[in-house]
Amino acid sequence: MSNYNTFMKNLLSLISKIHEKGNRFIIEELKRNGIKGLVPSHGDILACLYEQNKMTMKDISDKIRRTRPTVTVLVDKLEKLSYVKRENSKNDNRYTYIVLTDKGLDFKPVFEKISNGLNDMLNKNLSCGEADTLEKLLEKI
Repeated sequence: MSNYNTFMKNLLSLISKIHEKGNRFIIEELKRNGIKGLVPSHGDILACLYEQNKMTMKDISDKIRRTRPTVTVLVDKLEKLSYVKRENSKNDNRYTYIVLTDKGLDFKPVFEKISNGLNDMLNKNLSCGEADTLEKLLEKI
């Protein structure tokens, strides 16, 4: 059991270092592109909206596996920065959708450029097979 605990401790440490390195990269790229106010944690929400155009807070929360209060704080900041807006459902007043604004849509090419750069950085020393295996293993954990 001791070897397993050491393995998990080392694994968590490595994952943490990868996370930190990725965040530093994103922050540097946002700065390099003159983007102010956005932080790496906004990326998951923007990615969801680029895929589905409009979503409820609950849908976003479920998709990115973050608590609703956390998503609310992140969406509030994105709204303050004019990347998203709230839109009431035309069919059911109980639902409010989060949708991209023109500024949010205009940011998509920069978002994709940063995402591609991040993927390139993370995968530069891995073969395609190794990258696929790593992703599958991490998803299992």
